[in-house]
Amino acid sequence: MAPSLTTLGKLPVVRCRLLQRYEHQPFVSCLAGLYGCQWRRYQRTRATPGDCCCSKLECASFALLIVTFCLTLVFLYFWSEAQNDYNDFDWFNFGNLGFWFPWSVVLLVIAAAFFSYITLLLLGRRSSWGCTWRCCVPSTWCPWACTHPVLKRRALCACHQPSSGTEGHPCYDGVPFLMHDHTLRRTTNVQEVFPNRTDAPAAMFTWGELETLNAGAWFLHRDPFSTAWSLSAEDRAQAQNQSICTFRDFLELASQREKQVIFDLYRPPEGHPYRDTWITRTLEVIQNESSIHSHQVLWLPSDLRSLVQQLDPDLQHTSASRAPVEELHQNHIVQLNLHYSSMSTEMIIEYAAANISTNLYVISQSWLYSLAWCTGAQSVTTNALQFLNNLSRPLFLMTPDEYNLMWVLTDVVSITIIIIIFIFHWWREQSLAFCSGSKPTLEHGTYIKFRTDVWSVSSVNILGEPAEPNLATVSEH
Repeated sequence: MAPSLTTLGKLPVVRCRLLQRYEHQPFVSCLAGLYGCQWRRYQRTRATPGDCCCSKLECASFALLIVTFCLTLVFLYFWSEAQNDYNDFDWFNFGNLGFWFPWSVVLLVIAAAFFSYITLLLLGRRSSWGCTWRCCVPSTWCPWACTHPVLKRRALCACHQPSSGTEGHPCYDGVPFLMHDHTLRRTTNVQEVFPNRTDAPAAMFTWGELETLNAGAWFLHRDPFSTAWSLSAEDRAQAQNQSICTFRDFLELASQREKQVIFDLYRPPEGHPYRDTWITRTLEVIQNESSIHSHQVLWLPSDLRSLVQQLDPDLQHTSASRAPVEELHQNHIVQLNLHYSSMSTEMIIEYAAANISTNLYVISQSWLYSLAWCTGAQSVTTNALQFLNNLSRPLFLMTPDEYNLMWVLTDVVSITIIIIIFIFHWWREQSLAFCSGSKPTLEHGTYIKFRTDVWSVSSVNILGEPAEPNLATVSEH
């Protein structure tokens, strides 16, 4: 007597899922999921034993999906690690588009969303383990680690002023001031005070006009370096009311704190009264209008360098480009000011042996500062002085043997995990085949379509009747 459905619900039941063959259609499934959010797998009704489960088009489409996944992973990794240069990227777009927007963060969000979606596509495929094994390539992401056997001297941090920058301009009436951009629209409220002169060169304003502008509120509003949260209420209030800084005040502050200064100069545009004398006007402020010593000034501008050396031989001349040591010595260069990506450990050591120090800009991430520290750079320019000053030692500091051991162990553990996973699925397939109690039969040389689930009930006593072995099997369609 077959059990009723009500009685069946009370019986001890063992569920066994038979092995099934499915149509592996990555191309069709991806299109259906991408445009219709309908993820399905199709049961295979006819398949010649030993044939590949996918057509050439499907294999190529799935391979394309794998390549897309790898590329998005690389781009996501690269862009997340490139956050040190987010401000440079946004500033470049600002110079070309004319308005400020955090494009770097938008690009990171898009990359993360795209990577997540491609990952879900791959996970949703449920490909057979045979195909998965052929497509799976173990890989190791090797982050940077400091493996130099000798710990270098700590690199000094030079503050790259986020509110005004380290570039100098002479205003229309001859007062040198600091402003990173050529215009005032990004870092001041010039649109409110002088709405008709928003795009005018900063040097074409008089000092009296520049004094009326607020040069600090933008920093709290846009938070370009994601550091505003670290400011106290007092610091926020001070930043909110910052004004444009004169070159003289900048030098006086450095003199009081016995710090060195490095800056560049922008030549005024045509029609400016100091277009041809901006160099000598700057030297006048250094020599006659401030208390700073000339040897505290790292002179970066390359214009009229020979004249500058004659007028003030105590200045420490700095170059913004690499050159042979002999050429640098001929030009009395004592320091290089270069982007961190343009230098190597070998170059830094070579220049240091010739008494030429290296300053790298702009380094605002702890890991990048640690790298500069280990390579022997004498100083760095940063937008995150409050964070880098707290580092007592480089990050990821380890010996070469420790580094090699770490990655050997990582590779061994990764290979072990992969082997365990595939052994588990092989065992699972064998168990399911045994649990089904039979093997799939052939009909004219092809596989017969399987049912999805089988419910087996055995040795059950119903309504007091004697238990019979091998009770009828109930199938769920």
